[in-house]
Amino acid sequence: KQWYQRRVAITAGDNSMSLAGYEQFGTIIVTYSFTSGVQDGVSYNTQGFPRIAYFPDNDEGNDIVDLIKVAFKRRLIFTIGDSVTSGAKNCVVWNDIHHKTSTRRGDTYGYPDPGYLARVTAELKSKGVE
Repeated sequence: KQWYQRRVAITAGDNSMSLAGYEQFGTIIVTYSFTSGVQDGVSYNTQGFPRIAYFPDNDEGNDIVDLIKVAFKRRLIFTIGDSVTSGAKNCVVWNDIHHKTSTRRGDTYGYPDPGYLARVTAELKSKGVE
């Protein structure tokens, strides 16, 4: 499945890989791809893309991915700003809805993280997505 927003595509698909803490489930992979461009008269770049996020393929994970799609369509997942990681200016950057971007056990941006699904649900709700 693909969902488009301007020059952006998200591709979500299930596979047989499991995430730490969710070994009994497969994984939903969400890939965000952007092309550089101009927004509101300002050129922006897409350094660090595509970005890939991982969710457990269970009821809660699927519900969250459905909310992620809504948030993406409302342009709430990313914004144009300065990269905290690289210091680059006018980049597409995360917009306060955290994603797990690693499949390595114990990685800061990976699983297991028992409170993550509840936290991301709360972050989406704080942006009006529920």
